[in-house]
Amino acid sequence: MNDSFNNRRSFLCNGSQSIAITAVASVLGQSLFATNFKANDKKIRAKRVVQISLVGGLSHLDSFDYKPELEKFHGKKLLADKVPDTFFNQVGLIRKNDWEFKQRGKSGLFISDLFPNIAKCADDLTIIRSMVSDSANHTPALFIENSGFSSNGFPAMGSWISYGLGSENANLPVFIVLPDGRGEPNGCASNWSNGFLPANHQGVIFQSGNQPLKNLYPSKSRSNAEENDSIDFLNQLNASHLSGFPGDTNLAARIKSHEMAAKLQLSVPEATTINNEPMHIQNLYGIHQPETSVCAQKCLLARRLLERGVRFVQIYSGGPIAGSPRASWDAHENVKENHSNEALKIDQPVAGLILDLKQRGMLEDTLVLFTTEFGRTPFAQSSSTTIGTGRDHNKYAFSVMMAGAGLKSGITYGESDPIGWKVASNPVAWHDFHATVLHLLGIDHEQLTFYHNGIQRRLTNVHGNIIHNILA
Repeated sequence: MNDSFNNRRSFLCNGSQSIAITAVASVLGQSLFATNFKANDKKIRAKRVVQISLVGGLSHLDSFDYKPELEKFHGKKLLADKVPDTFFNQVGLIRKNDWEFKQRGKSGLFISDLFPNIAKCADDLTIIRSMVSDSANHTPALFIENSGFSSNGFPAMGSWISYGLGSENANLPVFIVLPDGRGEPNGCASNWSNGFLPANHQGVIFQSGNQPLKNLYPSKSRSNAEENDSIDFLNQLNASHLSGFPGDTNLAARIKSHEMAAKLQLSVPEATTINNEPMHIQNLYGIHQPETSVCAQKCLLARRLLERGVRFVQIYSGGPIAGSPRASWDAHENVKENHSNEALKIDQPVAGLILDLKQRGMLEDTLVLFTTEFGRTPFAQSSSTTIGTGRDHNKYAFSVMMAGAGLKSGITYGESDPIGWKVASNPVAWHDFHATVLHLLGIDHEQLTFYHNGIQRRLTNVHGNIIHNILA
């Protein structure tokens, strides 16, 4: 197979039809890599998913998990039998929340002023306040959030959904990733990897700008006659080469990917042209405000992709880069400063996405996920007796938000202890979260499997319980 690839590499990479192989392979006819899995049509509540993933660790204590006891114990030492296990193990004094909490909407959900626009959507939200993770380290925690495993090499949830449900639009990828423009999350592309699943299920990055996919267009213009002659010649080479490797689906997929390039040259520009949206929609997301513009473009693009049949869109908030590790929600030094900056970027765009989906009737069959790898500690990250301003990682309790298809709205599920340090009731592991998402898509998480290295693998490994109490 390697010889098959290397013999053709130079020609394919230099030809006018060259395009990112992963991107085009993901929109191939599903027959090449078809799964025998069939979703249960009677149980399908969601047809598509959009996930906003907050890199670095959102403080649940300053956003969705109101703990009045923190003010009572502010400045006091944590009473514990042993030193808590955090990332830096610097256990300072307990500190109160930095933002005021208020009851929102008719449901009365407590949401802080950190997210004033998202708070206006309270009656459409489902908040889980009892999430737990197996790791308090960024990279493995992100892997667990995305794939259910703490090491790389396992398929992301979006890849499993692509594998299980296939495409609703053969001209666009099934699983699209919109990274933060400042950089990629810890672990980079491993977070949207297809793992051991066929390559066409890997997440496809769409970048900002006029060319969201690299090599989408020829490097120089050519006449129609030249283009047609090149395609005919390429087809002859492909047919001749393929005849020497009968039954080689990888080679067939690679050839097919180049045939799909022309379709992407039409579908991608149409789907990503957000300037055609009415001005009131652009303003809803905050497109023309400098603080919100970047995330607003991603959220509006996500809605356009979802309504065109893309199954899974993942938006990243936070992208640590060299020399700037705090270009994310990783508020070790100062929660107030860090979270204020990051929330300003995403609060209006995310609220705009929820409102836009709702007014279009799409929230009824679209699942919105607002997640983070872990939470933050109720005590300051400090080795001194002064009250510090930052918080360390907390894997023992944190919050995620959901909205849309098949969920009870305006509710919370689970509880952390009085100071938000550890889960007190109804713990939810990522396997449970993943099982519930698949259930809403009509997928039995125990039945969606792939045989690899002697094991029948699945997203939820050997775990996972559906969170029935949040289902409508």
